[in-house]
Amino acid sequence: LHTPMYFFLSNLSFIDICFTSTIVPKMLVNIQTENKAITYAGCLTQVYFFLFFMCMDNMLLTVMAYDRYVAICHPLYYTVIMNPCRCGLLVLLSLLISFLNALLHSLMVLHLSFCTDLKIPHFFCDLAQILILACSDTLTNNILSYLVTGLLGVGPLLGIIFSYTRIVSSILGIPSAGGKYKAFATCGSHLTVVFLFYGTCVGVYFSSVSPLPSRSRAVASVMYTVVIPMMNPFIYSLRN
Repeated sequence: LHTPMYFFLSNLSFIDICFTSTIVPKMLVNIQTENKAITYAGCLTQVYFFLFFMCMDNMLLTVMAYDRYVAICHPLYYTVIMNPCRCGLLVLLSLLISFLNALLHSLMVLHLSFCTDLKIPHFFCDLAQILILACSDTLTNNILSYLVTGLLGVGPLLGIIFSYTRIVSSILGIPSAGGKYKAFATCGSHLTVVFLFYGTCVGVYFSSVSPLPSRSRAVASVMYTVVIPMMNPFIYSLRN
């Protein structure tokens, strides 16, 4: 359990718990009390931690893809490359990037002005919905959102695709069928989680720019904020 794969997996599990904890407790309170109100400070706090843990989830999945790439494509150098110090630095780098990303967006929202009695058509304070409801100019915020989505969304996804391209080419070069199955089994769980996470995130992104009703967008958001983190432990336990 002290191998890099389980080290990253334990961090991913902890981040998943924190990720859902920023949304689900407040949502359950709203359902119980039938009061959907949230304070301005509470909304900003939820936005910050939601962005932080979502970005951290994204970065950890990318780091785990790199770990699987080294394990399959460079097995003889695996213990040297993925030493405990480097694993810790990768997690710390992910934390730093996530912290700066969430802090930047939160500070940009603080400069916006809002009208009174706002109604967010969502079950949590979503950044995209907040920008739509702002009374001041949000051009800078929208440009920043697109840039950050491109860097921290598309960038890691391309890194994962590149890693698995090399992994597949290495697996195809293994002569025995048993060796191919063993190599694929080491990354099958991670690949499943990646498909679920990015698939639902892309679906929510396209639904936000399409004229779908807010209820449909909320249902789609439940998938990657509640359902996917809940399924991750089951997916990884299947391999064990």
